Amino acid sequence: MKKSLLSAVALTAIVAFGGVARADIVIGVGGPLTGPNAAFGAQLQKGAEQAAADINAAGGINGEQIKIELGDDVSDPKQGISVANKFVADGVKFVIGHFNSGVSIPASEVYAENGILEITPAATNPVFTERGLWNTFRTCGRDDQQGAIAGKYLADHFKDAKIAVIHDKTPYGQGLADETKKALNAAGVTEAMYEGVNVGDKDFSALIAKMKEAGVTIIYWGGLHTEAGLIIRQSADQGLKAALVSGDGIVSNELASIAGDAVAGTLNTFGPDPTINPANKDLVAKFKAAGFNPEAYTLYSYAALQTIAAAAKAAGSTDAEAVAAAMKEKGPFPTVLGDISFDEKGDPKLPGYVMYEWKKGEDGKYSYFQKAD
Repeated sequence: MKKSLLSAVALTAIVAFGGVARADIVIGVGGPLTGPNAAFGAQLQKGAEQAAADINAAGGINGEQIKIELGDDVSDPKQGISVANKFVADGVKFVIGHFNSGVSIPASEVYAENGILEITPAATNPVFTERGLWNTFRTCGRDDQQGAIAGKYLADHFKDAKIAVIHDKTPYGQGLADETKKALNAAGVTEAMYEGVNVGDKDFSALIAKMKEAGVTIIYWGGLHTEAGLIIRQSADQGLKAALVSGDGIVSNELASIAGDAVAGTLNTFGPDPTINPANKDLVAKFKAAGFNPEAYTLYSYAALQTIAAAAKAAGSTDAEAVAAAMKEKGPFPTVLGDISFDEKGDPKLPGYVMYEWKKGEDGKYSYFQKAD
C-alpha cells in the first residue's frame, strides 16, 4: 500500500512537472506592489497581465503560454535582490521591472548571472544600461534625455526665476536632478539652491523656510510623487509661492490626492501619452472596463511584454540570450508605444520627453495633461 502511494505521488509529480515545463513561459513582474509607491507597481502589474492575456489569446509566445509571477520589492534594493533570487529559483526567463532605478540596477546583475533578460518600463537612470550587461533593456527614456528637456524648458520659460533644485538622494531622484541642473547651467542659468532630502520625510518646514529666505519661485524636484505632494502642499500652506517642476516620478494621480488644490500648475516631463493614441482606444477601454485607469507606466509595461514576444518570434527561440540579441538586431517591433528598436545598450529609440501640466480635467479632478508648447 505504501509502495503504491509513493508511486502515485511520484507519477503525479512527474506529470505536473512535465506539464509546466512544456506549457508555460514564466515571466516575472517586479516592482513596489505594496508601500508608498504601490500605485506604480500596480501599473507594471496590470500592464503586463493584460499583455499576457492578449498574447496568450493570440497563441502565446512561439506557441507557449505566458505565466506571470509577481515579486514585491517595496521600492527597496535589498528586497529587490530577494525578489530577483526568487525569480531565479522559480525558473523565470524574463523580467518586466523593476520600477525604481535603485532596485533595477542591482537586481539586473543577479538576472545577468542567471540567464534572465530584464526590461524595465520605468527605471530611467543611465547606469542601468551603461554597464555593458547583455540583459538590460527599457521601454522608457533616460534621465540624461529627460534632464536635458527639463533644463532647457526651465531656461527658456523661467530664466529670471530663482530655482531650487531639490532631490531625494536616490539614484533616480538625484540622477534626474543632476542632469537637469547640468542642462540648466549649460544654458547660463545658475540655481539658487541645491538640496537633498530623505525618502519618507514628512515635514519639509525647514526646507521651505530656507527656500522662502532665498526667494525661490521655482522648485525643481528629483524624486517621486509621495514627497512631491507634501512639498507642494506644505509650500502653499506656508506661503511659498513657487511652482514645482519635476520628472516622470510624479506621474500618478495620487499626487493630487496628497497636494490638494495646490497641485494646479505643477509641471513634469514624461513621454508622449500613449493612451491618447487612437490606435490604443480599444485597449484603454478594456483597462477602464476592468476598473483600472491605465495611466503612466501601464502601457510601457504592456509594450515590454509585446517586445519580448515579438523578439522571441523573430529569434525563433525563447532562450533569453537569443531574445536579447534579436531585440538589438531585428527591430523595430510594433507596440502600443509605437515601433520600438533598441541600440546596443538596450535603450529604446523612441520620441523624446514632453512637458505636462497638472490641472482639472472634464471630470473636475486634477491630473496631468500634455502641453502643446
